[in-house]
Amino acid sequence: MSQIYNIYCDESGHIENDPEKVMVLGAVWCPLDKTKEISTRMREIKAHYKLKPDFEIKWTKVSPAKADFYLNVMDYFFDDDDLHFRALIIPDKSQLRHAEFSQTHDDWYYKMYFDMLKVILSPKEKYRIYLDIKDTRSAAKIAKLHEVLSNSLYDFSREIVERVQTVRSHEIEILQLADLLIGVIAYVNKGRSGNAGKEALVARMRERSRYALTITTLLKEEKVNLFRWHASEGF
Repeated sequence: MSQIYNIYCDESGHIENDPEKVMVLGAVWCPLDKTKEISTRMREIKAHYKLKPDFEIKWTKVSPAKADFYLNVMDYFFDDDDLHFRALIIPDKSQLRHAEFSQTHDDWYYKMYFDMLKVILSPKEKYRIYLDIKDTRSAAKIAKLHEVLSNSLYDFSREIVERVQTVRSHEIEILQLADLLIGVIAYVNKGRSGNAGKEALVARMRERSRYALTITTLLKEEKVNLFRWHASEGF
């Protein structure tokens, strides 16, 4: 019998013409039957630090004052064998040449999302994919992404990717975890510094993953799987 996995996706620097050159697409995934247990444990960590259950774990909120809390969340991710993370890093959006490949930025965006997810997906299992709701275009975006993923997997009856839908990150702890891990990867690849709390998280993720967080990992890496994409490789 197929296992069902939930995949929680988020992104950083994804807007075509914003000043940020670095873009990161990422996902945290786990078995469906473990989601309640994971969410409960993350709320327990919040309670330990006297934070409300609805406190949103978010990279932009990381500060020296809350560094211990966020380090505890990071350690929980590495200690729980059911949690996995994958990120695709685009180091410089300014090098994109969409016209040469007869595509729009949106076309390229969906290709990148598939490249990020394809390592996670197996035709033997089933998946439910959740994206943080961003704007009024979210509904059209997820419909297109579902189409692209299903077609790429020859999953025309949508038996592999059962659903792709938007959710609100403040309601889902595992999506908040994805935001945090993506934030670390983006921070490192932008060469940022100056926030002691964020630097502590970078150091901890490097220590626990044993990766620099700026280069491609082995394809079969299951805990922290990274792919650094370059415009010269196409698109």
